[in-house]
Amino acid sequence: MTILATPKVGASADTRFAPASLRRTVLEMAYAGSTVHIACAFSIIELVSVLYRNHLRYPGNDPRAEGRDYLVLSKGHGVMAQYACMYELGWLNDSHIQGYFADGSELKGLSDSRVPGLEVTSGSLGHGFSVGVGIAMGLQRKSTDQKVYAIVGDGELNEGPIWEGALVAAHHRMDNLMLIIDKNGFQAMGTTDDVLALGDLSAKFTSFGFETLEVDGHDEAAIDIAIHQLWRTGVGKPKALIARTVKGKGVPFMESDNRWHYTRLDAQTFSEAINSLDPKGDSK
Repeated sequence: MTILATPKVGASADTRFAPASLRRTVLEMAYAGSTVHIACAFSIIELVSVLYRNHLRYPGNDPRAEGRDYLVLSKGHGVMAQYACMYELGWLNDSHIQGYFADGSELKGLSDSRVPGLEVTSGSLGHGFSVGVGIAMGLQRKSTDQKVYAIVGDGELNEGPIWEGALVAAHHRMDNLMLIIDKNGFQAMGTTDDVLALGDLSAKFTSFGFETLEVDGHDEAAIDIAIHQLWRTGVGKPKALIARTVKGKGVPFMESDNRWHYTRLDAQTFSEAINSLDPKGDSK
């Protein structure tokens, strides 16, 4: 697909990736395409905001630059959050946003590696993290300073490949890999506690050989500090950042309401959602 070479008009390194702006773009896409998975995207908005603003490196603003860092969205159904960041970077334009899910659209409802900026085709949960481990292993063998960030949902931790990947990452001392867990307490058909209780995730990943921290997944400053801290500590260990989040964060009537996993916007709910966004990024 065609990408733009420059950031969105009027954007700068200081003003891009504001959570309220990203959520607005997600709402515009979801309404234009009459699509689902809004709440799933909202819970990771601050996480991707901090990653794109402060951590991910794309030489020449090229999503396929050889020396880039990698963001692997294993939680592929949250892809609208990543599309919103790609729009801020100028990799997507207004026609991509307004034509989302229309006939002939290049953007799918799950992460698709054919789109520059998306590193994996995911949505088959548990799969993306394993790909991220493989990417990290390749970069490790090349002795580069590139980093791999893999975002998974907490419900996704039900899948065995997650834990196989974790064992491989620890065994090979992949300290260039950071697993970020969107711990919003829900999956498609219920709460994680009801479907398959996860227990103490921090203790689990520590026992698997990860350097582990927990953070408020909607506090941008805390996320940034935690990411820096993880990279500074635990030499020879992969990293795990457990982010406590709210599914549907940013729009009050969506927050912690699992119906918005699969509910589509109509004209009224779209207007209400847009009007509820706080420019500071929090729900009113």
